[in-house]
Amino acid sequence: MSNPRCASEALHDNAPHILLVDDDQKIRDLLARYLTENGFRVTPAQDAANARAALRGLDFDIILLDVMMPGESGLDLARDLKKTRPVPICMLTARCEPEHRIEGLEAGVDDYMQKPFEPRELLLRLKNILRRSDPSSTGSREEIRMGPFTFHVGRGELKRDDVSVKLTERERELLRLFAQRRGLPVQRHELASEGETGSERAVDVQINRLRRKIESDPANPVYLQTVRGKGYILYTD
Repeated sequence: MSNPRCASEALHDNAPHILLVDDDQKIRDLLARYLTENGFRVTPAQDAANARAALRGLDFDIILLDVMMPGESGLDLARDLKKTRPVPICMLTARCEPEHRIEGLEAGVDDYMQKPFEPRELLLRLKNILRRSDPSSTGSREEIRMGPFTFHVGRGELKRDDVSVKLTERERELLRLFAQRRGLPVQRHELASEGETGSERAVDVQINRLRRKIESDPANPVYLQTVRGKGYILYTD
């Protein structure tokens, strides 16, 4: 097996640098390889102590941090880092209780993913976190990509591999709104107020219809996801 760290060092210096902190070596190696293959430089660390050592000598664009680790927990490390460093943090956890996720978000982490997860979804989330944290990024980008789909915001035109996909006017409005706030949750009442019906139930129906047009598996969406208790969020490539 090739060394993920050595492979990552061959990437261009401008590639986003991620600090990957997880006490499970198998997960660490698999994630390091996957992230390296998808354009990241990766520095792995097996616990909070090793992460702190890496942070003393290097600057990182983002930290991918496991919650449950021996010694200092990932949550305690994240809470401490957020006091002094602006680096964005995405937490990984095997615990699914809402209170644990809320605790992480209250500590200031930028996103929270439950294990096991789909690597493709993790990649999308990391890219969206980096986009939000980049002051040079803009919410008015004319085109967004979602796998084989491209949506031109100005024209309201959706294509799959250069073939036009028919949209209703309401679907076009929804995609424009999500495109302008990609990577950020949009509450159901906001979506309802933007439409003609004003009904949150109608929003759910429209979201399901839109998913059938932009998701390969609408029942398990990768791009247009539900944010429990909040609404919906669009992840883009």
